[in-house]
Amino acid sequence: MAKILRKPELAGRLVTWTIELSQYDIHFENRCPLKAQLLADFINKFTTQHNTISDMWNLHVDGSSNQSGSGAGVILEGPNAFAIEQSIRFGFKASNNQAEYEALLAGLRLAREMGVKRITAWSDSKIVTEQVNDIYQIRDSVMLKYYQEVKKIKTEFEEVCIRYTPQNMNARANRLARLASQRKPGQLQSMVHQQIPQPSITKQECMDIENSSHNWMTPLVRYLTDGSLPQDAAATRKIKAHAAKYLLLGKELYRRGISTPMLKCLEDDQAKYVMREIHESICGTHSGGRTMAAKVLRAGYYWPTITQDCQLFVKRCIPCQQHGPHLRQHADTLRHISAPWPFAIWGMDLLGPFPLAKGQCKFLLVAVDYFTKWIEAEPLASITAHNVQKFTWKNIITRFGLPHALITDNGLQFANRRFNEFLAGLHIKHRVTSVEHP
Repeated sequence: MAKILRKPELAGRLVTWTIELSQYDIHFENRCPLKAQLLADFINKFTTQHNTISDMWNLHVDGSSNQSGSGAGVILEGPNAFAIEQSIRFGFKASNNQAEYEALLAGLRLAREMGVKRITAWSDSKIVTEQVNDIYQIRDSVMLKYYQEVKKIKTEFEEVCIRYTPQNMNARANRLARLASQRKPGQLQSMVHQQIPQPSITKQECMDIENSSHNWMTPLVRYLTDGSLPQDAAATRKIKAHAAKYLLLGKELYRRGISTPMLKCLEDDQAKYVMREIHESICGTHSGGRTMAAKVLRAGYYWPTITQDCQLFVKRCIPCQQHGPHLRQHADTLRHISAPWPFAIWGMDLLGPFPLAKGQCKFLLVAVDYFTKWIEAEPLASITAHNVQKFTWKNIITRFGLPHALITDNGLQFANRRFNEFLAGLHIKHRVTSVEHP
């Protein structure tokens, strides 16, 4: 290296440096113009950054119930720190869970009126949030009605997420709910206040037959209530015959049995809910159609098409289709085959006479293998024992080996003594049948 630096000749020095640096695979590239890059850096540095505004709203709700009354607190927060606080007092007595559901429904109604499409609701009630998210099973009929009302109002939004939050993270909504439940007339006039005179589920009686739409129970209920019958004579006889098996208790229709307790009759929507709970809920086992129908009957419910509906529900269940056992049973009944292996049994027949062809041929001799359906055919001018023997030897024996049996029908003229002796000499069984063979 010192020799290269001290050498006075410039050209020789550059050649030596080139030789020394060639082992590092170094490439020289010209520097690009900086004008475009400097302009882009300048614009990026001095341009105000615009943050993307999310269209997701946040809803904080809480319900309160005590001896003084019941109420709810709702806080709706939108983009750009926009917030609406609402205190709601109930004009009826409500339990803690009922107050939580009412608060959630009130908050969703407020968001719907504001035109919100995507919202995340936060509640400090573990029971309500888990029931709405289909994690906890609903056993109370009142909570079931509230659950169906929440499901109905969720369909009016593009996206609704209902999540649980600890009580200390929901303090503002909790204070509003307590103020509403303890409020006296004339107080809190400066706050947005609302009063709900009746529960939200009074308009939705999901288990009431009178308020339900026309279904299979309607003719039976009318006949048991006031004796009204349709004009059709056949339908009248059918209703009278079936009405003896049913009993109307209050507004509910029950089916009585000989050795079973009374079964509550359900309409279509209720039947779908019961099947879903029994099949795939928290205690569901994803059982088959017959087993699920038996479980529905043991649970005390009935509708006419219970077996068919359960089987169809199982077929539409995606987890059952993905993780169910693989059936090894054939879709069709197994049938015995007449030939146990290929080219063992042949069926032979004669076709013709046809119009004269080349070589004065007007007959066609055809042989078909029973197993593989392989076809061997040859045109003949005349049907003789010699021609048939030649065809059998050339087209069957020399190509596929000695067959086990040869089947013909009574219409063949070559099934004579000479041909039978030929087959017997080769130890080939000759069967004559009147059944059509392939």
